[in-house]
Amino acid sequence: MCRKVWVPVVSGPLAPYAAGFESWLRSRSYSPSAVADRVYQLDQLSRWLKREGLGVGELTGDQAEQFAAARRVAGLASWASPPSVTLPLGYLRTLGVAPMPAPVPAKGPLEELLEDYCRYLSVERGLCAHTVLDAYGPAARLFMAGREGPDGLGLERLSAADVTSFLARECAKRSVPGARDLVCALRSLLRYLHLAGLIEAPLVWAVPSVADLRDRTLPRGLEPGALRKLLASCDRRRLVGRRDFAILLLLSRLGLRAGEVAGLRLDDVDWRRGEFLVRGKGGRHDVLPLPVDVGDAVASYLRRRPRCECRALFLRVTAPRQGLNRSTIGWVVRAACDRAGLARVGAHRLRHTAATGMLRQGASLGEIGQVLRHREQKTTALYAKVDRIALGGLVRPWPSPGGVA
Repeated sequence: MCRKVWVPVVSGPLAPYAAGFESWLRSRSYSPSAVADRVYQLDQLSRWLKREGLGVGELTGDQAEQFAAARRVAGLASWASPPSVTLPLGYLRTLGVAPMPAPVPAKGPLEELLEDYCRYLSVERGLCAHTVLDAYGPAARLFMAGREGPDGLGLERLSAADVTSFLARECAKRSVPGARDLVCALRSLLRYLHLAGLIEAPLVWAVPSVADLRDRTLPRGLEPGALRKLLASCDRRRLVGRRDFAILLLLSRLGLRAGEVAGLRLDDVDWRRGEFLVRGKGGRHDVLPLPVDVGDAVASYLRRRPRCECRALFLRVTAPRQGLNRSTIGWVVRAACDRAGLARVGAHRLRHTAATGMLRQGASLGEIGQVLRHREQKTTALYAKVDRIALGGLVRPWPSPGGVA
């Protein structure tokens, strides 16, 4: 028999929102004790507002930080850091009773340029948010750092020598993949500067290619035995095991990218047709067939998936119940490798595994390209290197010792 957890009564200006806050927490799968703790925090915040003579409409981010600081000064350890007030403040903001944070205006020409550039990447080029914020934006900031002066950014003086010296300095600090990503981001920035009329000459030609051996190596997929160990490492008696098993199947059987798995929603699966919608790179949407084994794994997880307002297909196993992101999908793969006793691999390695598996079963490169949703045939042609049977027909016989060289 479960022991009932006492939930404190909230007094002060936030009292009218206490019942809704409690229900909101429960809908996000917080445990009863966690709900009680958070309602107690709301009560403490409400009492502080009353002592300060403030109403809920005056509860800004700065006021929330002052509440946390007051608890620290009083020698209290709970709810004494600014991030700890994020949850009740966020709830009150969703109701529209607490003011939203004021937008931070761009400061200076560099911030304005970066803001316009990121908007261009998102709207005009269709790049997803994590690519803009984690790759292209930081690279642009790094390249433009130090150019801001009293007369602006001085882009009219930007030359090929500036590009060359930047790459010579920064690429030496990076691995081959890191240098390749930096070069790609720099080309994008220089194209934008020219299109926006900020530089007169298109300096993309000044960015060299990065020499590497990508096209001379074989795609690295997991061997069938290693893949079986990876899947068997999931304890499907538990909710997290069912979730991880379904994720690994989507990655290794259908070659989905980590971000595509994270982006799946409940409404994307058409169980009658046996299909599901994939939101791919560049805003591309594709409908793929749902194999029986993958569908069974997803259905097994959904039977135990917690009920909540979030429509993401795969959820966190701890509160707050919300969808996974691409980084979490990568950690699912790495954790499975640890359990299976395998060397750690990334989620993208399972995409290679799906392609090489289809190739072993006799699928054509065109069919593999359709499943992986490649835009160009040359991307799929990379997998021709591992088709030893087809390549065997191209091998010329070794000349006999007495033959003509």
